[in-house]
Amino acid sequence: MKSALILAALLSVATAAPALAQDTGQINRVRGGASCAGCNLFQADFAGMERSGLNLTGARLRQADLSLVTMNRTRFANADLRDVEAFGGVFSGSNFTGANLTNASFVGTWLEGASFSGATLAGTNFSGASLARATGLTQARLNAACGDDATVLPRGLRIRAC
Repeated sequence: MKSALILAALLSVATAAPALAQDTGQINRVRGGASCAGCNLFQADFAGMERSGLNLTGARLRQADLSLVTMNRTRFANADLRDVEAFGGVFSGSNFTGANLTNASFVGTWLEGASFSGATLAGTNFSGASLARATGLTQARLNAACGDDATVLPRGLRIRAC
């Protein structure tokens, strides 16, 4: 009887919890060039994709592969980009306002004109990234991130070494 109650409790918790796995249908829509605000793109592989002007506001892109993408003018506002790999990506004019970029890797990325107002940059690696015309960056926010001598920042800002 006791084991039946425990099993019933576990089943009710499992069925009540939201699904956290990726949504392949939503991932395929984005690969095809469709916007997908609020979508679950967890661990999606978008490496090498060329899509600009997408609306991915509030999307869950945690642990996604954005290596070598071109995603200019894409809206990532309030998106979950924790642990994202964006090596060599191009994100000119993209909006990361309020996005969570904790532990994301933007090594060698082009982020000219990107907006980072209110973004969480804890552990974000900007080594070799070009952010000279990025907006919304503050010294306090950059103190949580890291980079290297090749990181290009707006005038007056600095970044600690990774």
